[in-house]
Amino acid sequence: MASKDQLIGGLIFLICVVVIIGYLATLIYPDWLQALVGTQQPIEPFRSSVQFVLIAVPVAIAFIAVLCIGAWIGWTMATTPPPKPIEEIEAEEKEEEKKEAEKEKE
Repeated sequence: MASKDQLIGGLIFLICVVVIIGYLATLIYPDWLQALVGTQQPIEPFRSSVQFVLIAVPVAIAFIAVLCIGAWIGWTMATTPPPKPIEEIEAEEKEEEKKEAEKEKE
């Protein structure tokens, strides 16, 4: 018996495959969408506009996603305080070692 996670994973897989097939079919032969709209004759402006939208929307989404990631990296770099210099870290470690050595002597 499959777990709930496996069923959800199978459903996601199936939806993705259907969307891929529909996307490619519409990109190659957008005239089938006209049946949904209600016209039977191929309309060239419809065909080219559908193909444009099928390409432009994912490209725009990907471009915006890349810019958002870049903005997030920039914000993180701008708001994160700089690390301590190595000399300070080494000095702190030496002080801790001295404190531990003094505790052991007691």
